[in-house]
Amino acid sequence: MTLKAIIHEAEEGGFWAEVPALPGCFTQGETLQELEENIQEAIAGWLMAAEPEGRPAEGRILEIAV
Repeated sequence: MTLKAIIHEAEEGGFWAEVPALPGCFTQGETLQELEENIQEAIAGWLMAAEPEGRPAEGRILEIAV
């Protein structure tokens, strides 16, 4: 699975990111390397929460660029 993350520079330093295909999936990091690790962890956590008791999540997410 490939997902896109939007990376922003934080005003107070460091970075934060959001994954538009996964509503509410946000994270932050002091460096881009830390941010990348945190994004992977946030995505994994989001997907695990979407699949309670090992059942696949209902519905599908479709990313459309306009």
